Amino acid sequence: MATVEAELRPEIAALPSVPATARSEAELVRAAKRGERHAAEALVDRSYDMVYRTLLKLCADEETACDLTQDAYVRAWSAIGRFEGRAKFSTWMYRIAYTTFLNHVRKPKHFQDVEPEVLEAIEDPAGEDPGDRLDGGRLRRAVLGLPEELRFAVAAHFWGDVPVREIARQQGLSTVGVRKRLRRAMSALSQELDEGETS
Repeated sequence: MATVEAELRPEIAALPSVPATARSEAELVRAAKRGERHAAEALVDRSYDMVYRTLLKLCADEETACDLTQDAYVRAWSAIGRFEGRAKFSTWMYRIAYTTFLNHVRKPKHFQDVEPEVLEAIEDPAGEDPGDRLDGGRLRRAVLGLPEELRFAVAAHFWGDVPVREIARQQGLSTVGVRKRLRRAMSALSQELDEGETS
């Protein structure tokens, strides 16, 4: 845990500790806003697996998922003072992680394209696409191809395990509205995956 906190923000190590009695999420958030180190650690402990797992599903690369998870927590700690508690901390953290991923994929790439002949000559040591190992790469690509509001609902609910009620609160929708988005997304994904099989 010490290495995680040092990577997230070096100044966390210098913060005072939070009393052991501060156990609820609301108490931990208040303590983290005051700069108490153990509160920040507890919030990371409660949300880290969800954030990392979601980012791994989105980018299908362990190293990138680790980097983006770290970036997401750095952003969260710099914005913790603006967290109003209208949604659970984990839902707020999920949104930051998702936005961090979107910023990553929108960033211009500073790499030169490799000629197809060169790519064919390079053997993949694993023998398969990491996305294929996770969930059949095709599903990940199909999810990423959804319109933004559908993509967020699917990724949050199925990959981030964010409850429908929390997605609704975060997005300013009713739970019925979120469920409609999920149904539309499932229909679009089903159609996309069916078409991929026939082509």
